[in-house]
Amino acid sequence: MDLRKIKTLIDLVAESGISELEVKEGEESVRISRMPSGGLPAQQFFLPPQATQTAQPAPATAPAASAPAVAAAPTPKAADNRHVVKSPMVGTFYRAPSPGAKSFVEVGQTVKQGQTLCIIEAMKMLNQIEADRAGVIAEIVAENEKPVEFDQPLFIIDPA
Repeated sequence: MDLRKIKTLIDLVAESGISELEVKEGEESVRISRMPSGGLPAQQFFLPPQATQTAQPAPATAPAASAPAVAAAPTPKAADNRHVVKSPMVGTFYRAPSPGAKSFVEVGQTVKQGQTLCIIEAMKMLNQIEADRAGVIAEIVAENEKPVEFDQPLFIIDPA
């Protein structure tokens, strides 16, 4: 299944408010699942919008207000002159081309535009992520061999 199709499906799930979607194309399948915003039970998302608004108790709005603050906390803030390299896809982040091999980049290393920074494995495919700007690696935000989300910060690059 094409990554553009998967991105479109993710956008559809986000826009529609449903909590889960599964699509099968031949032998390939993809399942997109998310926690409903505000911590509401998933079955309430299948009700018409009017029913959801009337059935929602007043205390449920308090966790919804605190949820964005919690979600925003882990995102590193880059200074005005710093550049954040973000994940273009959902997958597993790898700093090196193979287990035991030297990492593509280290903190303090100067990188050129187009230089490979890491690999993200998505749907059994290894995707090289390249620097879209030259500079010095100031921080490696993602953890090796851990899952990353779409648009999650991976690296912070200072100008050279």
